[in-house]
Amino acid sequence: MITIYIKNMVCPRCIAAVSNILEQLEIPYTSIKLGEVELPSALALKKKFALSIRLQESGFSLIDDRKSQLIEQMKTLVIDKVHHSSEELDIKWADHISEMLHLDYKYLSSLFSSVESITFEQYIISQKIERVKELIVYDELTLSQIAFKLHYSSVAYLSNQFKKITGMTPSQFKKGTEKNRKFIDEI
Repeated sequence: MITIYIKNMVCPRCIAAVSNILEQLEIPYTSIKLGEVELPSALALKKKFALSIRLQESGFSLIDDRKSQLIEQMKTLVIDKVHHSSEELDIKWADHISEMLHLDYKYLSSLFSSVESITFEQYIISQKIERVKELIVYDELTLSQIAFKLHYSSVAYLSNQFKKITGMTPSQFKKGTEKNRKFIDEI
């Protein structure tokens, strides 16, 4: 069993798109999830090159080096928990990341910062703020419910962090005509 890592797979539609590419190229796979594809065997160089080209045409890319794979796995774990999980966000990120990747959190955090030019904690906050924006736009939950769902200690703390990142309060964002949201893979 071989695992290949793919950058920018951030949602179920991305999984479907990559699955479609694999099927078109007649590349068998055993499983596919955010950022990863399990293959029954290694790809021939020609197939790997064709896959790389097709992925790039769709906004994805193969990740070959171990450090980039780890960073992408860290991002995928955050995106999965923040954007795709229905559970409340009551986790200790350091423990979760270390447990899932089987490596020391200090090493992973340092690696992330050295490559991404922001800290892993800043990345998590950015993802949470994008999720807050999404939930505000949907207008199905109150700010208190959003704060609780994303495990903020209070609405005030959420509002302060939101303003620090976006330059506006959640209510200003909600009233604004232009909802400045970012693509998850661009954070």
